[in-house]
Amino acid sequence: QVQLVEHGGGLVQAGGSLRVSCLASGRIFTNYVMGWFRQAPGKEREFVASIAWGGDSTDYAESVKGRFTISRDNAKSTVYLQMNSLKFEDTAVYYCAARLPVRREFNYWGQGTQVTVSS
Repeated sequence: QVQLVEHGGGLVQAGGSLRVSCLASGRIFTNYVMGWFRQAPGKEREFVASIAWGGDSTDYAESVKGRFTISRDNAKSTVYLQMNSLKFEDTAVYYCAARLPVRREFNYWGQGTQVTVSS
């Protein structure tokens, strides 16, 4: 089992920045691909970004490319999502997720942290 706990959500004005983090515990952190997803009210959960165990391979949703950066600190078992130039439509609950590289689907999830962007 992998336990994931997100931190750092909050209220920010449009155009501002915010960083959310996710602390993992329970298994060897470096074994896992880490990801961020989000779910806005009335919408389905969507992929935001992912990062491979070594941090050298990242992937982003088109809607956040150039504005968001995912990173990880394996020594701290923590993954980060730096969000810049935030837009109102970035408002959502942000979820941290983990999966082993052999899996296609993320199967471990955090409880989520609310990010609200005011226009």
